[in-house]
Amino acid sequence: MKKAIEAAGFLETRAGEDSEFRARLLASPKDAIEQEFGVTLPADHEIHVHEETYNSTHVVLPPPGKLSREEREEARTGAASLAFLKKTMYDPAPPIRSHDPKPQAAGVRSLAPEALARAGRESIRRGLAFLESTIDDHGAWHCIRYNVANPDVPRHFEKPPFVSALCVLALESCDEAQAKALCAATRAYLVNTIEYPGFWRYYRHLPQDLDSTTLCSLVIGTHPWILLGRNVPGILANRDKEGRFKTWMLAKDEPNVVATFRFEADPVVNANAIAYLGDHPETRRAQRWLESLIAEDGLEGSSKWYPDTVAIYYAITRAMIRVQPALDRLRPVIADRILGLRDRQGEFGNILQTAQAVSALHNVGGLESIDARRQVEKLTGSQRDDGSWPELLAFGDQSLKWGAAGQIGHGSESVTSAFCVEALGRLVEILGA
Repeated sequence: MKKAIEAAGFLETRAGEDSEFRARLLASPKDAIEQEFGVTLPADHEIHVHEETYNSTHVVLPPPGKLSREEREEARTGAASLAFLKKTMYDPAPPIRSHDPKPQAAGVRSLAPEALARAGRESIRRGLAFLESTIDDHGAWHCIRYNVANPDVPRHFEKPPFVSALCVLALESCDEAQAKALCAATRAYLVNTIEYPGFWRYYRHLPQDLDSTTLCSLVIGTHPWILLGRNVPGILANRDKEGRFKTWMLAKDEPNVVATFRFEADPVVNANAIAYLGDHPETRRAQRWLESLIAEDGLEGSSKWYPDTVAIYYAITRAMIRVQPALDRLRPVIADRILGLRDRQGEFGNILQTAQAVSALHNVGGLESIDARRQVEKLTGSQRDDGSWPELLAFGDQSLKWGAAGQIGHGSESVTSAFCVEALGRLVEILGA
């Protein structure tokens, strides 16, 4: 399927060169687009193609915004902004559950690869059953906002589109029917939260942002606004002088609640933008920037939003498999860098970091460099009886202080579990399940 950055232009060029296609596009636009791109468009979304002539001009008005002027005014700054933020929360947030990993039974350690792979598959199914129990009726995933350093600061329960997209991208490779159903439900939720012409925001009191927009766009790529690249001009306009993509998409009258963050370029945000837009001249400077960071081993501490280097590599390799062959020459370098993150015991860190490292190595073809049996045992041994994995820091502002100490952090059992399911799926593939 063509990337959004070129799809609309392709249709115009094709219609200009092929009169038969032009006639089909005008008569039955949805059928013509589905046939041309090999996709199935949403049944409840109409598509109209208008042909201008030398005697007629069409003006297309965008739909009204989902947030009223009064709501946006309420979200501006200070106490009003904080009050508006609370309206996006779904409190009370559950307290964090303590988790002591169970000692791995000798019987599990002695399993043959095929039997261990079957145990991994069963762990995946238990994890999916847990995830199904936590996603709401609209298909939204949840997350917890908290203070990293101070457990006494109140925790808040939230359901931003970004979290749903992040987790579904982890589940998309799973071939279990339950995973496919979860992904379908979440896609419907993301469609309901889209803002014209294809943007999303984390909280309603914040501006639209590229991290949310690109991840959600990747998930619902067959939505007509996304398929035809309606959001591409706005994304391309959100670059700095070095061609790097900026996080926040501020309108002229946007509240200055994030003014201090306006010009920061984050490697994960750039990787996500490249994954969505593809390998095009408009993304090459951002690609070169990421390449230089990796070549110089400069990723540690380079992200404002992601807490460790494993998470950054995971996002970059997720982009790599979507923009092949761009960035392919970095595969061996990235594999070596990820393997170099292990401690003296050969561990990548906590179970979330382990899961992301496993999936990142899979993406660059380096998974056979680690002991798959050991990683399956670690992942299955860290799973709770209810099928979940523990809540861990997944992302958050790594510089903005909240209270006397600590950063704003976000994570949940559901988020960790989605990445663990993905990693187990990668591992059982090479164990022979």
